[in-house]
Amino acid sequence: MNYISSILSNPIEYLKGVGPQRGELLRKEISLHTFRDLLEYYPFRYVDRTKVEKIRQLSGMEEFVQIRGRIVHMEVVGDKRSKRLVATLQDETGRIDLVWFQGWQWMQKSLRENAGYLVFGRLSQFNGILQMAHPEMDLLTEETAAGKQHLEPVYYTTEKLKARGLTAKAIGKLTHNLLEQLSLSEIRENIPAPVLQQFRLMPRSQAYFKIHLPATEEEARQAQRRLKFEELFLAQIRICRLKIRRHKASHGFVFNAVGDVFNTFYNNHLPFALTGAQKRVLKEIRKDTTTGRQMNRLVQGDVGSGKTMVALLSLLIAIDNGFQGCLMAPTEILAQQHYKGISELLKDMPLKVALLTGNIKGKARKQILADAEAGNIHILIGTHALLENEVKFHHLGLAIVDEQHRFGVAQRARLWEKNDMPPHILVMTATPIPRTLAMTVYGDLDVSVIDELPPGRKPITTVHRTEYQRPQVMDFIKDEIRKGRQAYIVYPLIEESASLDFENLTKGYEEVKAFFPEPKYYISMVHGRMTNELKDANMHRFVTGDTQIMVATTVIEVGVNVPNASVMVIESTERFGLSQLHQLRGRVGRGAEQSYCILMTGNKIGKDSSERVKVMVQTNDGFVISEKDMELRGPGDIEGTRQSGLLDLKLADIVQDRAMLQAARDCAEKILSEDPDLELPENKPLHDFLATQRSKSAWSKIS
Repeated sequence: MNYISSILSNPIEYLKGVGPQRGELLRKEISLHTFRDLLEYYPFRYVDRTKVEKIRQLSGMEEFVQIRGRIVHMEVVGDKRSKRLVATLQDETGRIDLVWFQGWQWMQKSLRENAGYLVFGRLSQFNGILQMAHPEMDLLTEETAAGKQHLEPVYYTTEKLKARGLTAKAIGKLTHNLLEQLSLSEIRENIPAPVLQQFRLMPRSQAYFKIHLPATEEEARQAQRRLKFEELFLAQIRICRLKIRRHKASHGFVFNAVGDVFNTFYNNHLPFALTGAQKRVLKEIRKDTTTGRQMNRLVQGDVGSGKTMVALLSLLIAIDNGFQGCLMAPTEILAQQHYKGISELLKDMPLKVALLTGNIKGKARKQILADAEAGNIHILIGTHALLENEVKFHHLGLAIVDEQHRFGVAQRARLWEKNDMPPHILVMTATPIPRTLAMTVYGDLDVSVIDELPPGRKPITTVHRTEYQRPQVMDFIKDEIRKGRQAYIVYPLIEESASLDFENLTKGYEEVKAFFPEPKYYISMVHGRMTNELKDANMHRFVTGDTQIMVATTVIEVGVNVPNASVMVIESTERFGLSQLHQLRGRVGRGAEQSYCILMTGNKIGKDSSERVKVMVQTNDGFVISEKDMELRGPGDIEGTRQSGLLDLKLADIVQDRAMLQAARDCAEKILSEDPDLELPENKPLHDFLATQRSKSAWSKIS
């Protein structure tokens, strides 16, 4: 990855101390292929062996200590299995026992009485007397007598590597061999001098040496800081360049007018006043569509924040300017729901809204296709079916993609081909993406956030209950049904064990039936093994109120809107991630009534699970939850980032290093706004570095 002298592209087996067999193992176990990979294989902590203590001054409160002295006595004590070697080490101030319980025969052969040693290890007490078990022993020489010159780095290793002698210490030795071959001048700078000065960053060449062999903790910290900033800064430079290129190269339709269609709807048919956040996002969309460049905007807002209304108003602006619009949803049910909702809102307007899904066939389908091509349909709503080649528009100006993470990049790109010039693209998601992640993964999309709920929405009450309390939970559901409400009971679905999950679901279904016998209660069941027809039919029965309880796997996670459902019971909560729990909770609380989410777990749960439950009970804010989710799971797991391949960070952590990420972002934007092609003399190191990088294909494919 780095533009350093060619020695760093040498295969790892050419390094002194490696060879073909170890080389193969380092490749397989920890992905070290070249000298450069080893240089960037950073230590995860350091041991301070720069100081040497006197034996008399040890209080027993120290954890690790280093002492030097002579071995004045050695003996094997104990019998059979409790045999151990005890050696007495003496310096000018006192004595201490060194003990080996394992491998003592080998130590007995290799240690010499009356020889001087530098000893490092963990202090412990036995019968009130200080001793050291299994310490590291180095024969005293002129070099070792004063302790080490620098902190000792500790590297991750694996059992297989250790078996071949590649311990953490041995990896440190290899790194030492590499650094001896490298000269500072071979590692060229890649951050402009003004940036180095502004953030007081260590030069790059120094940072590589100091991160492996720092003289002090502070030196190690400064080296890490420099290399972390570099990772984040280069990532942001790439993303911002991509965005600038897109803005420069892309042409888009200009929506000049906000005309009769929009104004009539806004003044006469808008069911409730827009929130401040909705107005702000609409302004941002409006601005994008007047620039003459293609809009690529991500709108993220929590469940129920009113994204659909923003989408509809944007479509009306497109219609006012003589264009058609389309809205693509990931599932048939969601597409039908959008169609019903939008048709209902526009019923008093002279606009034609149509629905196209895989289930619409024959004559009806032909008619929709003909109307779309002739321009008779103003808004076409559908599933992936919209992407098919036979779907042609008269003049498509705006394409909206709902629940973006369900669609691949290539699928979305096919919407661009539906007009001579690509339509404006608006992507909506109810999966709140932490701001830090949005900056990294969707950095080349413009991001809008709807961060307030419409008035009249009551926050959902979330509680945690264990298996002991199941009868009370079931009684509570009965009370809610008596008031005319409905309930979801959701079971987890883990990919690895589909058959086991199916058993759990069926068992759960039988259990629920025992608590809620027919004909007093009716239950729908939905799971992934059903045919789509049966799934839709069962969903439909619940949506229309024919059944009071829906027992399901997580297929109901996204978008189903049943305002009358007021209880969500999540079974085996410990098997869900935080963001998924939040998404599921968002299925209730859609009407004016108070809604409840009940998190069921076993009677005992682990630390991580109880942390997740605690967060869910404390907050309804999707952004707080997604940040916490990222802290608990790491960024690589969050939906949509797995396939992007972007978060290849070795040192930086986008949760812990939020402030640094923001600074790197601001810095990258400033440099590129003043010098987009990096032609100024101070940006030459950066320009040259990027030129030596292979084209990062992952970057150009995002969004």
